[in-house]
Amino acid sequence: MPESLPYLEPFLALFGQNPRLQAVVLVAAALVVGKLTDWAITRWILAWTRKTKTDLDDRFVDLLHRPLFWSVVLLGSWLAVHRLALTPGVANLCERLLQTAAILVWVGFGLRACGILLEVLSKLERRSAIIEPRTVALFDNLMRIVLACAGVYFLFLTWGIDVGALIASLGIAGIAVGFAAKDTLANLFAGIFILADAPYEVGDFIVLDSGERGRVTQVGLRSTRLLTRDDVEVTIPNAVIGNSKIVNESGGPWEKERIRVAVSVAYGTDIDWVERILLEIAATHEELCREPAPRVRFRTFGASGLDFELLVWVNEPVLRGRLLHEMNREIYKRFQRDGIEIPFPKRDVYLHPVKSEVESKEP
Repeated sequence: MPESLPYLEPFLALFGQNPRLQAVVLVAAALVVGKLTDWAITRWILAWTRKTKTDLDDRFVDLLHRPLFWSVVLLGSWLAVHRLALTPGVANLCERLLQTAAILVWVGFGLRACGILLEVLSKLERRSAIIEPRTVALFDNLMRIVLACAGVYFLFLTWGIDVGALIASLGIAGIAVGFAAKDTLANLFAGIFILADAPYEVGDFIVLDSGERGRVTQVGLRSTRLLTRDDVEVTIPNAVIGNSKIVNESGGPWEKERIRVAVSVAYGTDIDWVERILLEIAATHEELCREPAPRVRFRTFGASGLDFELLVWVNEPVLRGRLLHEMNREIYKRFQRDGIEIPFPKRDVYLHPVKSEVESKEP
């Protein structure tokens, strides 16, 4: 029996001097104490967690049942191994097996606890800008990798494997893999930064530097997929997007988007009349937003006419092309009906007679 637990000797003496019987008693007692410990601690913690408004602590208490019980059982089994008169090799093997089981139990608890913690943090109103519902899967996988690596590290220590040499070998292999897959790693890290920084989300309309415009259908760790208005899916590596200027038409305080309808009328046209007609056309269109209200701006004196711009808002970026088409049709029909001239470039050509060579030589 370990020297740190001498108080168990009087208890074990009640069962005689048979080491095997005492070992069985220790395991049985560990099962009973494990259940009692689990019940007492969780009941005490539950009395405190009932006073809180969040269910995070309640879910953690539910997770504590299994690791608490098995920790006590493994401790009793470890004491039973020390009680038996085993050879050093067998005793060492049993201790390592018990330590391995304890590591697996608590690593499993850590994996489940991190998942719950990330889920709750992502739903808080005053949450971090990085931890959001769409990034939970990313951070959950990262935490799983970290905990799995920590578990493997302690398992290697338990079984006497040289961790230093293994880490050095993995470091050299990691450098080789890094050089071989630098583009893949660049896309991976860019994907992590995109998920954390959130310049756009799935469902947003974005415009790339190259001119492609469409709805984001998927944001992965390696690439982003974009469905254009021609129903063609474009896959862009995240490293390219991370170093490019992206226009998010769905960003800002709302998803509404302003479209500009350029109009030109001939010089001499009543500009108040033109402005009134453009506002009437915008007011009668049912799919245009009433707030912000449509407005007209007299932009400049053009080379061939007076240049106006009708500014209207649409509820979604996807409506921009169709509504711009409909507004142009309505304006053209209305101008034709009301006799408003839409100017076009005009050039006056003057022809000068050229004297022939014979006429030029006459005195």
